[in-house]
Amino acid sequence: PGPSPAAGMSPMKPANRSHSSSKTPSRTPGKSGSKIQSTPTKAGGDRYIPNRSTMQMEMANFLLTKENDPAEESPTKKEQQKAWAVNLNGFDIEEAKILRLSGKPQNAPEGYQNNLKVLYSQKMTPGSSRKNGRYIPSMPDRILDAPEIRNDYYLNLIDWSSQNFLAVALDNSVYLWNHTSGEIIQLLQMEHPDDYISSVSWIKEGNYLAVGTSNAEVQLWDIQQQKRLRNMTSHSSRVGSLSWNSYILSSGARTGHIHHHDVRVAEHHVATLAGHTQEVCGLKWSLDGRYLASGGNDNLVNIWPCTQGDSGDFAPVQTFTQHQGAVKAVAWCPWQSNVLATGGGTSDRHIRIWNVCSGTCLSAVDAHSQVCSILWSTNYKEFISGHGFAQNQLVIWKYPTMAKVTELRGHTARVLNLTMSPDGATVASAAADETLRLWRCFEMDPIKKKEKEKANSTKSSIIHQGIR
Repeated sequence: PGPSPAAGMSPMKPANRSHSSSKTPSRTPGKSGSKIQSTPTKAGGDRYIPNRSTMQMEMANFLLTKENDPAEESPTKKEQQKAWAVNLNGFDIEEAKILRLSGKPQNAPEGYQNNLKVLYSQKMTPGSSRKNGRYIPSMPDRILDAPEIRNDYYLNLIDWSSQNFLAVALDNSVYLWNHTSGEIIQLLQMEHPDDYISSVSWIKEGNYLAVGTSNAEVQLWDIQQQKRLRNMTSHSSRVGSLSWNSYILSSGARTGHIHHHDVRVAEHHVATLAGHTQEVCGLKWSLDGRYLASGGNDNLVNIWPCTQGDSGDFAPVQTFTQHQGAVKAVAWCPWQSNVLATGGGTSDRHIRIWNVCSGTCLSAVDAHSQVCSILWSTNYKEFISGHGFAQNQLVIWKYPTMAKVTELRGHTARVLNLTMSPDGATVASAAADETLRLWRCFEMDPIKKKEKEKANSTKSSIIHQGIR
């Protein structure tokens, strides 16, 4: 059921997705094909006799000796070695086929020459939306109206909670959309018509919402009671970025200052970080809570340690200066805690991957347009970026190869913000065309989803037993 027009955010008709299927035509037209073979045959010999020319015995020997190696490697080193192997060999050695029983022969190795003129088949490059056999819908699953959303690159106007509520800031109001029920409620409206909401951010548990405003306030709201708990005033300009680390709420302002607020105590302002000379438009705590990444309109990316005390003692452990435009998109890799992705504005247009411990840029790719947001997908070891002129598209990238998987188009004006559903399957994009689009681009395979849920339930039961 759709919400009332007064809600300001109304769901539109979901995009229809039709799937056409057609039969493969017969190789010999005109013949009925009535002859039935009891045992199907395929090119490449008998089913149980491997093709000798495609055996990879060297690979088999390497894998066997590797199993006997007692040395244990860290997950980060394993991921790095896997990336090197893919780049060097063209495939993952852990998934290599030693004996090939049927099918087309593989491509000839680079520089291979054979006087017998053996013909090698060329694999057809799959469509980007069907890479690795995965279907990625090119159309949004749902479209919501977002009237009066502010077309301001430096603001962060949407966030999706762990309790499946999507918070959207539309001018001077905040709306909550319940993704489970479809219900939309107006949480708040600014008293003065000239004021507006400049940022929203959910606490990890999803029961409290932090709201930054144009008049330098940071408000804290209880969602169950739909009530404002407190109003924290320490900034002197609008608050365009927010990020939580347990009970510490960090806020970035137009002055370039970042404030830490301890929401448990009356004297909430516990620290000030002064590492930017212009507006802080990107702010994100790492998942392990060790580092805070900040991006600014001064083209800088600062990495701050998790410390409290005298603000004079604060200094970034890393400062990255390679971007040539404002850095709003900052996102920590969920499975590599020291890896950070950043994206630059119109003057830069690059996505860069950093190792914050060593301070090195691991890779960079030219996105050819303004980068507003980056989100990581644990389901597929990929990340998605939102862009501005000229295509206003979303792009899915494979990590760590930085290969483009596919593009999602539909917005008619620049994308402003991205946020992800708690299950990691859906990405919501807010754009200057005053629409919110929901893309089911990271939906897990049902079998893998069950395996993941089973693993999580086992882990949860172990933790519960430990607590008791």
